[in-house]
Amino acid sequence: MNSSVIRTLSNTKQHYQKQITSSQYQLQQLLSNCTNLTHLQQTHSFMLKTSLDQNDINLSRFIHKSASLNFPNYSYSIFTSNHNRPLPIFVYNNVIWALSSSNPTRAVSLFNVVRSFELSFDSYSLPYVMKAIVSLNDVVLGKQVHCVGIVTGLDCYLSVVSSIIQMYYCCCNDVVSARKMFDDDGFGKNGSVWNAMIAAYAKVGDVCNARKLFDSMPQMDKDVISWTTLISGYTQTHNPNEAIKLFRRMQLENVKPDEIAILAVLSACADLGALHLGEWIHNYIEKHKLNKFVPIYNSLIDMYAKSGNIHKALQLFENMKHKTIITWTTMITGLALHGLGKEAIHIFSCMEKEGRVKPTEVTFIAVLSACSHVGLVELGRDYFTSMRSRYGIEPKIEHYGCMIDLLGRAGHLQEAKELVLRMPFEPNAAIWGSLLAASTRCGDAELAEEALRHLTVLEPGHSGNYSLLSNTYASLGRWSESREARKVMRDAGVEKMPGVSFIEVNSRVFEFIAGDKSSIYFVDIFDILHNLDLQIKIQTH
Repeated sequence: MNSSVIRTLSNTKQHYQKQITSSQYQLQQLLSNCTNLTHLQQTHSFMLKTSLDQNDINLSRFIHKSASLNFPNYSYSIFTSNHNRPLPIFVYNNVIWALSSSNPTRAVSLFNVVRSFELSFDSYSLPYVMKAIVSLNDVVLGKQVHCVGIVTGLDCYLSVVSSIIQMYYCCCNDVVSARKMFDDDGFGKNGSVWNAMIAAYAKVGDVCNARKLFDSMPQMDKDVISWTTLISGYTQTHNPNEAIKLFRRMQLENVKPDEIAILAVLSACADLGALHLGEWIHNYIEKHKLNKFVPIYNSLIDMYAKSGNIHKALQLFENMKHKTIITWTTMITGLALHGLGKEAIHIFSCMEKEGRVKPTEVTFIAVLSACSHVGLVELGRDYFTSMRSRYGIEPKIEHYGCMIDLLGRAGHLQEAKELVLRMPFEPNAAIWGSLLAASTRCGDAELAEEALRHLTVLEPGHSGNYSLLSNTYASLGRWSESREARKVMRDAGVEKMPGVSFIEVNSRVFEFIAGDKSSIYFVDIFDILHNLDLQIKIQTH
């Protein structure tokens, strides 16, 4: 061949390779800067023009990017338009991942298509389809995929093990099967496997075993997810003191909390009313620029409201540019909690006028509770009716409970009782408890007796119900019946629950139980109370 021809061909090849390299670089830049559907469509056009869509790796990256920007259907449409040629497993994996949350049924169907093609799965295939199975809550299907993992030998990969553990506890709370996977000696364990098992215990409320596992976990494997999972477990099982203690230890070990950890510990602060610690966390959020994360600000509003600083909660609310329905509902609930019913109704009216979000079932519980706190009976009736007529929300038993409480507090006992008879649900303990409290306030012993008869079946160990009936008789001067109610309580073996109080000192929360002499502070507290008593007696004489 002529040397000049060879040089021409060589130059042409080099020029073509440079074009490919340049186009590939442009594609990478375009993908990294995509933020919306228009950007994705423009990038796809560029891929078609340069034929880069025929490269499976490029196609896979584009599908992943589309899904990560929350356009899974667009990802799937791109996939189907290229499905007329053989595709490697990693392309299918990305499509299954893209569909796993938005359309899990289709994700599982695609997984079965891959099986029919006899393509070899890899260590990503099973975790992605397991995510879809968790969304479907289908443990039978999960077990079938577990069997696929055993047959293919993929169950020795740690990512697969973690996904199988997650499937068992998410789909059916089967911690025993999850633990069998965890205890299998056929593989080593990494942080993700430990975290999955800790999460399994936390989900079913077994924080004791979750803590044991956490404490036995190798230090090098503990990451922010490990700490956060356990903190969230304590919060969800109503053990806020332990959640806060663990958060403090997390700080001492220089583990930087993420948004999920912050949300969990803010919830614990709200439960305890730990205002100073909540303020410290607020400062931490501002310092580390987490203030763009809307759920964190929703939790801050909740924390301030429950910790007594409703003005700070309102200030945060008013300064938020992007308010979700959770933001509005949290603020309405906080105002109602402080007895500021009219202010809560005003916030709800502002939300309706703004029209950006629509109230939910929870929002109406907050609104009806606000009406109940300030006795706005007519307005409460209107809101209860508008739930169905204006917003298409069918009232649930919680909404009926709010209305019965509202009517009972306002003294409309007969109307409250009629509403109980009309509602399409069997009355629960909360409903009868509202009637018992209302009848006690109004001195209606007959209705109180009826309510207590139901409560002794629904809540046989609740001492407060007997006390309310006893107080009703006492207020009517029916002392023998009052004593009889107390006797029935004793004979039934129902013990009065001791009072519990919390106090925050130097960002530490201390719990005190009435009659508990086992506290290490008991002697000191007794001495201080004794001295105060003496000083009061001296000053009054």
